[in-house]
Amino acid sequence: MHFILKRSRWQSAAGDPRSKRLFDIVGAIGGLAAFAPVMAVIAVAILSEDGRPILFHQERLGRARRAFTIVKFRSMRGQRVTRVGRILRATGLDELPQFLNILRGDMSAVGPRPLTVADVRRLGWSAPRFDFRWRVRPGLTGLAQVMGAEAGGLSASLDRCYVARRSLWLDVRLVALSFAINALGKRRIRQILTRRLEPG
Repeated sequence: MHFILKRSRWQSAAGDPRSKRLFDIVGAIGGLAAFAPVMAVIAVAILSEDGRPILFHQERLGRARRAFTIVKFRSMRGQRVTRVGRILRATGLDELPQFLNILRGDMSAVGPRPLTVADVRRLGWSAPRFDFRWRVRPGLTGLAQVMGAEAGGLSASLDRCYVARRSLWLDVRLVALSFAINALGKRRIRQILTRRLEPG
């Protein structure tokens, strides 16, 4: 993981919220423009498979534990993951509508995973020792998301690492890895990352 976290001359920007917000706004606008054709195809695919709704809305917790409504492409019908949904989840493309959450200021391009109230209760992350996690906006992508951390302890450790070492350079690296995941799929990119992390 060192090659993701290694420091650079941009590290000094970590504490500048204006730089991060500008990065978020420019990135979200650019992302919406770049992915507009893909999002149109996804919308048509969802409609063709099983109709409306195209989008899924759910309450999540953001910075300072404030609730907001997240927007994603719908990937399930009832309790069943749809065929289109399996593709969207494997590539992370179901999360593209969250560019709108970034523009609204609910989220950042990079940050801890946005959680539901039920997730926070299940993980026990309401305790004061997890306050670090709520000092920043949740992210469309992040260190824990890119590394595919599922276990609560590992996710919390990666979130703590990101919050402590956040910078524009780290955000750029994580966004680039996320684009690679969109193009090649989560499994392939994480296999590459795992090989990079192996000793020797």
